[in-house]
Amino acid sequence: MMFNHLKVIVHTKRGRGTGQKSNHIINQPFIKEIIEFPVLKVNGETFNVESTFHQYVEPQVHKELSSFCTELTGITQDMVNGQPQITETLEKFKRWMKSEGLLEPSVTSVFVTFGDWDLKTMLPSESKHFGFSYADYLKHWINIKKPYNEVMGAYPKDMMVTLEGMKLKHEGRHHSGIDDCKNIANILRQLALRGHVFKETGSL
Repeated sequence: MMFNHLKVIVHTKRGRGTGQKSNHIINQPFIKEIIEFPVLKVNGETFNVESTFHQYVEPQVHKELSSFCTELTGITQDMVNGQPQITETLEKFKRWMKSEGLLEPSVTSVFVTFGDWDLKTMLPSESKHFGFSYADYLKHWINIKKPYNEVMGAYPKDMMVTLEGMKLKHEGRHHSGIDDCKNIANILRQLALRGHVFKETGSL
């Protein structure tokens, strides 16, 4: 399927509330919170980035970010203090989607993630915990690892391996949401140049 646009998303840069080393997550039993929500709008023909949505998100349960979270992601306490919480962020994102023409019935688009976790697990679990619903367009995605496997013949274990496999230089800070999005967009472009036709790989 040819998409008009692809939306690269890595919305799950999570702060942690405890000292447990569990992958930059606010970690109290069953409570995980998004603290960064970046999305790149990528043209489905040129694969150039046309627009960016980037919002830091104030956590509701664990207000203080751990030193581990900051060291890993580069996100400091000042960057999330006073920022919109997740429901307001999703409303702001919807307005951005509309302003970019991505909600027009004639426009086809899909999110691109690195793995299934962001949209299959993280956002649904936060939605369930805080009791909010969210738009259906966030329930369909392409896990970039799957087209990479189809083109390269190997399922990548992490971002760095994926970039190395395509001879791409890593840009920015690893585990920074916005920088991860830029690197995924570069992978997306390279896969397209190798003739891959993208199709949805996951949905709820």
